[in-house]
Amino acid sequence: MNPQTIKKLRRFREIKRGYYSFLFLVGLILISAIGELLVNNRALMVSYEGSWYFPTYSDFHPGSDFGLGYGYETDYRELQKVFKAAGTGDFVIMPLVPFDALENNSSTGIYKPEAPSAEREHYLGTDTTSRDILARLFYGTRIALLFSIAFMVWVYAIGITIGCAMGYFGGVFDLIFQRLIEIWSNIPFLYTVIIVFSVIPATFANSTRIAILLTVMVLFSWTGMTYYMRTETYKEKSRDYIAAARIIGASHSRIIFKHVLPNVMSTLVTFMPFTIVSAISAITALDFLGFGLPVPTPSLGELLKQGTANLRTAPWIVTSAFLTLVVLLTVVTFIGEAVRESFDPKKFTVYK
Repeated sequence: MNPQTIKKLRRFREIKRGYYSFLFLVGLILISAIGELLVNNRALMVSYEGSWYFPTYSDFHPGSDFGLGYGYETDYRELQKVFKAAGTGDFVIMPLVPFDALENNSSTGIYKPEAPSAEREHYLGTDTTSRDILARLFYGTRIALLFSIAFMVWVYAIGITIGCAMGYFGGVFDLIFQRLIEIWSNIPFLYTVIIVFSVIPATFANSTRIAILLTVMVLFSWTGMTYYMRTETYKEKSRDYIAAARIIGASHSRIIFKHVLPNVMSTLVTFMPFTIVSAISAITALDFLGFGLPVPTPSLGELLKQGTANLRTAPWIVTSAFLTLVVLLTVVTFIGEAVRESFDPKKFTVYK
């Protein structure tokens, strides 16, 4: 590894606030990857008449598989109570939060917000349709992180490609793309989202609607990265080592991929956490306005919308969603500040 890179990574570890925030975020991502083992209405393990079942990641089991006498998917919380009452030695092991993000579970049969209750295992209460808030926060956070990471990857891919080409080739190519970017940047993003989602058929799958939303957001967000990349490429291509590479006959692709990009990426890395923050903020705002992730996908913005509409009768909704969003954005911001400080080129520059 490059000695300068090692210095930067060592400096990043010395910035404790950013380093521990990074560890926390990595742990959160790892936990969310196995989220079904922690938050789910399917059992982790079922022991029935000497046979073992692992329903979490397998096909659904009808109630008739466990002697419940119905053909739809087993209610494992009910099955757990049945086994305990029977005392036959059969048992069910449930996740820590035994509810799904889309599942309605009301104690009264009427869908309404219910306060947090450890006895009913709704640790943060339920929302306006009796769905467990902790489950929706967990999966909503996972979706926000995955969405923002995908957003960052595509924004960087497009921005770096076009920006590097503009800065390296310059001339007419650079001028044409500058004008195109200026025109594209003047198209209002919010109105475009509203128009697009007003014409998308409701029959489209949720995954398709999420992909369309991601595409629209990326198409209106890559221009800023392009200008950074263009400027950095202009600076690098004017240096002596680029001129030397041209003299010895290096091709354009070799100069770009072997010389320009490696020397530019250290600067662009500092923007990654802030790009993720902007993506999480944008998707939350769109969900709050009703133009984000399709219903009933769990999201932080949708919970904030519910919470503000029921602020007096169900304050636990907005409190949980708001604190989750604050913690998530604060952690990513701390990482961004630490990365920016540790990768600052002036910190490792020696002037003679």
